[in-house]
Amino acid sequence: MTTTTAQPFSSSPFSRLNLNLWGCALLGSLGSLASSSAWAFLPIEHWSQPSGAQVWLIHSPSLPMVDVELRFDGGSRRDPSGQEGLSSAVALMSSKGITAQKGQPALDENALGEAWADLGANFNAHAGRDSLSYQLRSLSQPDLLQGAAALASRQIAYPSWNSKTWQRERQRLSAALAESNTRPATIAQKGFAQAVYGSHPYGRPVTERSLAAISTPTMAAWHHAIVRPCRAKVSIVGALDKAQADKLVQQLLAQLPQASIANAACPSLSAVAEVEALQAPQHIDIPFASAQAHILLGQPGIARSNPDFLPLLLADHILGGGGFTSRLMEEVREKRGLTYGIYSSMS
Repeated sequence: MTTTTAQPFSSSPFSRLNLNLWGCALLGSLGSLASSSAWAFLPIEHWSQPSGAQVWLIHSPSLPMVDVELRFDGGSRRDPSGQEGLSSAVALMSSKGITAQKGQPALDENALGEAWADLGANFNAHAGRDSLSYQLRSLSQPDLLQGAAALASRQIAYPSWNSKTWQRERQRLSAALAESNTRPATIAQKGFAQAVYGSHPYGRPVTERSLAAISTPTMAAWHHAIVRPCRAKVSIVGALDKAQADKLVQQLLAQLPQASIANAACPSLSAVAEVEALQAPQHIDIPFASAQAHILLGQPGIARSNPDFLPLLLADHILGGGGFTSRLMEEVREKRGLTYGIYSSMS
């Protein structure tokens, strides 16, 4: 039997396609706690570029490296109804080749991978529930960083959107989705998300049908609307000063559509509805032929701007977000041996 506990998906190939099935909120992790606490301890520089891009920099000269993350207001909450998985498909296809531009040749996915290997750098894209993000890691040596930024800029702005490649990837993802639906944890997470979020995008799962409704022209249009310099939130940690970091961000965003005039208003995106509060508790039992039970409990959470967010983050770490140091794990697993794993998280 499966009763509705929010466990994250395994690292199957399909896990890169955000299934939107969990993350309600009663329930962060130690990593989240550390990142939130960093605001209190690290000297963070912040500024805005004329394009509207916002930049946060932590100057860390101890290693000759730099990590960059660019986030855009995208993610699965902006997947159209019936095309769940679109944002994650855009992220996936960003690594499958780039088009020829300004005298530079096109690169298929193999040539693109070789180009990154030659630079000794890493570049990835990911779609979460609330954002589409790109991550670059490179040595800060000027010639290598210049090459990495130039390649990343092309990859962000000019994915090739090859339809044959997408058909292959869609088949692979559909097979992974079908396999994941044989697991009780997946079924529990789907039921949990739909119970907590209802018709909100957070509660709509990716399906084989929604994947089949996604085409490469749809990806290109979504990418063009979302990925704009005026929406970029850029965080940088590494051996760069403010002037160097500012120049790097300009290069990374240079090939994206720019506003017609400096500081022009960013084209507006449609509003996404707020998650509605639950009106009454529910107890949902989902039968499943399994020797294990998965139990999920939760409700919609609070905004990061809420003054109770950090106290709750700390409380969650003590309760169940701290792994084997948490009280739930200590009491329920270690002392009583009643479960293999139990934890809490706050999203």
